[in-house]
Amino acid sequence: MRSSCSQFVLVALLTLSGCATSTIDDRRAERSAAYEQLAPDQKSRVDGGDIEVGMSEDAVYISWGKPDQVLESGDKSGRSKRWLYEGTTTDTHYRWVAHPVTLSDGRRVLERHLSPRTEFRDYVAAELIFREGKLEEWKTNRRPPSRSIHSGSGYFR
Repeated sequence: MRSSCSQFVLVALLTLSGCATSTIDDRRAERSAAYEQLAPDQKSRVDGGDIEVGMSEDAVYISWGKPDQVLESGDKSGRSKRWLYEGTTTDTHYRWVAHPVTLSDGRRVLERHLSPRTEFRDYVAAELIFREGKLEEWKTNRRPPSRSIHSGSGYFR
């Protein structure tokens, strides 16, 4: 029971900390000069949290927020930036746990139960490529399914 409660608290804290991220309104105010220079159709897209090829880095930032990673690269056609946005999924590992128990008649037996342990796994949720400050290409990835993993015969504690 303690494990389940601590997992619930961890998930609740992660959820609440995610709420502390900036909003479109915050980012629009932060980069108000760049927002004011956008064409009306791009302002509408940004306000709706959408992006499109040709948008500036500022417009994409206002719409989607700060990327989790920025990678820069170059080739014979020039330099590019790759923005990566991450998501999280979970894996739950189930193990048999056995511990000795003394019965009322004094006999000692092993009591077993399945013990879950949840682990969080990051993945790339979206990848955006910019050239010369303009969005050239973007793609989103589906969230990988959560996995349940059952392991071995167990352990003693």
